[in-house]
Amino acid sequence: MEAKDRIIVALDVDGLDKAKSLVESLAPHVGCFKLGLELLTAVGAPQAVEFVHTLGGQIFYDGKFNDIPNTIAGAAKAVAAMEVKMFNIMASAGIEAMMAAVANKGKSLVLAVTVLTSFEENNAHLTFGVPSKAKVLQLARDAKLAGCDAVISSPQELELLGKQKELKGLLKITPGVRPEWAAANDQKRIMTPGEAIKAGADYLVIGRPITKPPKEIGTPVDAAKKIAEEIASAL
Repeated sequence: MEAKDRIIVALDVDGLDKAKSLVESLAPHVGCFKLGLELLTAVGAPQAVEFVHTLGGQIFYDGKFNDIPNTIAGAAKAVAAMEVKMFNIMASAGIEAMMAAVANKGKSLVLAVTVLTSFEENNAHLTFGVPSKAKVLQLARDAKLAGCDAVISSPQELELLGKQKELKGLLKITPGVRPEWAAANDQKRIMTPGEAIKAGADYLVIGRPITKPPKEIGTPVDAAKKIAEEIASAL
């Protein structure tokens, strides 16, 4: 896998017209595009997926499924039929729900979301009753038991997950990645692309640093190339 293939660009926009230039320009320089709740809700999932596929992009369907196993099974079957590369489910939905997603994933990868990167440690304690790392580890073990292909966590948990022998083979995907030249925005538990790769990340989800880079960096393509170079240096 080339360095650029490890980059997943977050298309956090509310219309296909806004996504078009990004997908057209970035498709040769990144591995995948994340379609999140904003775009999927604004234009509809089938339209959004077909649109990106037509422009040559692969898709991470960021629907964050969180429901009873029967409903998850139906949703997984529907999204797999759209031939997305990967889709995600909230690990907190439970082992049976994750198993239902895995059983109906087709050729897609199932990603289990652990603790959102917007959580500060105080919020994690209030919500889960335990430190964020402890909750991430518990949910990752559940995801592995359920047969998921990957877990999504902040970069701060990557080394911890990598040390667990029982999680061997589980891919690690992380948002909360910000180059030194980009603003942190609403992400709390962050690392640079190079740091995240060295810590064990397989894929990096990156939005605004690529889609809206600082003027001194240049275009989105310039930003993607710069990040790919940093990834290559870290491998």
